[in-house]
Amino acid sequence: MKVHLLYESRDFDFTADLPAQHEDLTQDLDLPILLRAMAGDDNYLLDVARRVVLAGLADPAEVLYRQAVLADCIAQPEIVRDLYAIAVAMIQDPTSRWWHVSNNPALILSSAVKYLEVALSRLKELRGIADERSDRVESAGFRAFFRSLQTELDDEYFHVVRRHLRQLQFRQGVLISARLDRDNSGIDLVLRTPSEEPQGLLQHLGLGQRDAYAFTVPTRDDAGWQGLENLKSRAINLVANAAAQSADHILSYFTMLRAELGFYLGCLRLHEQLVGKGVPVAFPQPAPWRPVRFAATGLREVCLALRGDEPVIGNDADAIERPLIIVTGANSGGKSTFLRSVGLARLMLGCGMFVAAERLEASVLPGGVFTHFAREEDRSMTSGRLDEELKRMSTLADRLRPGSLVLFNESFASTNELEGSEIARQVVRALLEADIQVAFVTHQFDLADGFHKSHADSTLFLRAEPGLEGQRTYRLVEGPPLATSFGENLYYRIGGWLDDATSHAAQADGEALGGAGGRPGG
Repeated sequence: MKVHLLYESRDFDFTADLPAQHEDLTQDLDLPILLRAMAGDDNYLLDVARRVVLAGLADPAEVLYRQAVLADCIAQPEIVRDLYAIAVAMIQDPTSRWWHVSNNPALILSSAVKYLEVALSRLKELRGIADERSDRVESAGFRAFFRSLQTELDDEYFHVVRRHLRQLQFRQGVLISARLDRDNSGIDLVLRTPSEEPQGLLQHLGLGQRDAYAFTVPTRDDAGWQGLENLKSRAINLVANAAAQSADHILSYFTMLRAELGFYLGCLRLHEQLVGKGVPVAFPQPAPWRPVRFAATGLREVCLALRGDEPVIGNDADAIERPLIIVTGANSGGKSTFLRSVGLARLMLGCGMFVAAERLEASVLPGGVFTHFAREEDRSMTSGRLDEELKRMSTLADRLRPGSLVLFNESFASTNELEGSEIARQVVRALLEADIQVAFVTHQFDLADGFHKSHADSTLFLRAEPGLEGQRTYRLVEGPPLATSFGENLYYRIGGWLDDATSHAAQADGEALGGAGGRPGG
């Protein structure tokens, strides 16, 4: 039996290594907030959520397959919870894995049989859920899962397994056939099925026609008893191994069932929290990675929404066939928040989840999502900030491949604007030529204006709205980069007061300064 709720024709590999970039992604996109919302205090669910979220899908059909299963989970949450509870109860049962703690065939067989007896009752519960609720699901994944339970766990299966388990308890003793070797030692020992025909009274009393001979080992004959035990162990060794393998198979099935359902259970928890906070939730429309597609309406930064109770501003973006997004504008205007919202949405789409948006259409990313965010100064002073950024970029370049997305947040801003812009320009051009998508938040007007002049048709330019009198709207609008430092807004933020005439003069001076942007910020 197979679970196949995450993939149509294979199991998810929960033992695979995490992507090489997972540490930077986790830090830069605030992933612990998302994962904890899915897992709560359950570290097992936390590990499952991390592995599935970071292992993106490369095929839109696979994304749609998971979305359909998740839609069933949201519509029928009691199904996934009941199935998950059965899997957990089976894995945590005291009989689990006892057949691995001994080399004695008799003990291995006994413990495996006890486990299989318990497993049989749990499998019966799974079959009961399939019989009662299979008509409530619509996804191909759940329909196939329930169908396999109904066909492979039919009544005949349970009848046959119960009969075998009764026989393996050897309540009437162990029946063995053997041949004598030249030295009268037993060879070719074979475990035989005992006769189920009831004995007559004469045979039971030993008075009927004799068709076999027997002898009795004296109670104190330790060597004789040990010899019989050795014969028994040799005879049941094969069937003990077969029973242990069957128990391992059942245990692995419940382990995979728990893991795959654990991901959907985490998604249910996240969905309930977002809906409870009034955050719009939608299943994105996945598209092939060529041509580039990214169009969002009301896109929210999901981790920001989870952190507090205040409403989170959504943003729109239309980057259809535009592999480069450049975001500019005033400090604390929502640029970094938008960048994280893009990265989180692409990760969530890539693992078959819903997104925090009113609508999203985006290409899958077979190459994965990567980040290059500005870091704090190296306190050990072993290298400068620019040197550290270049080293990280070199490491990143070795991991990138066509179909990747790189999110840059104020990268290469630790040097002067001309030098930093030139470095960033060459990096971005190389990535675009390699079929790698880029989203870049920057204060460097020279960088943004250069791409606006040379790549306007293939680039989406967004600006953070400055707002009135220093008030932030946290909305991004589409438009070319502006040569302004937004000095007046900074003045209002630190408590300054300007009359109308002075305000207009300051604004004109700020625009005339062209590119004197402030320190890196959101």
